[in-house]
Amino acid sequence: MEAKDEKNIVNEPYTAYGSYSYADYLSWDLEEMVELIKGKIFKQAAAPRRVHQEVSGTVSNMLFNFLQGKKSKVFTAPFDVRLPVESKKNEDIYTVVQPDICVICNLEKLDEMGCVGAPDLIIEILSPGNNQKELINKYEVYEESGVKEYWIIHPSEKTLFTYTLMDGKYVPSKLYTIGHKVESTAIKGFVLDLEQVFEGLDY
Repeated sequence: MEAKDEKNIVNEPYTAYGSYSYADYLSWDLEEMVELIKGKIFKQAAAPRRVHQEVSGTVSNMLFNFLQGKKSKVFTAPFDVRLPVESKKNEDIYTVVQPDICVICNLEKLDEMGCVGAPDLIIEILSPGNNQKELINKYEVYEESGVKEYWIIHPSEKTLFTYTLMDGKYVPSKLYTIGHKVESTAIKGFVLDLEQVFEGLDY
């Protein structure tokens, strides 16, 4: 296949010319964030809006405080999560994502480049223009990779939807909103109070 300029490739979201690996990803010198999902390149949307950042900061701080003294860590984007299928070699990994928030309980999955293997909890915060990627593409790879819990926060609607992995398949929750306290099954004892998450948000 004829080589193509990576800077041109990533100007076309949800499109890739061929299939790319983490080894390719590491060789690119790009000014913007991209993700690989099953070898396809996905360009990140523009910088997250203020409300997105407020929600991310609030939730990640809650997790950070809860995890103090525990053998688990929380990370926020940009942070590479590699999801290998068989081999952990860079040239054999075709999915590299940057979740808004993730919690890793098995610290052996961490290396200097990020995380290799499924986090226990991933939280994605929806922004205009990226809903298809979060709701369809990432759902599939998170389920297939064994991410125990996948939470989706919709700031403008002030809602949270969770997926819990059971027997290899995600089981959806009801729709949570202000007034609900959501308990994690993957991070035992952690409860997210949506009143605190969405309180004071304006658009």
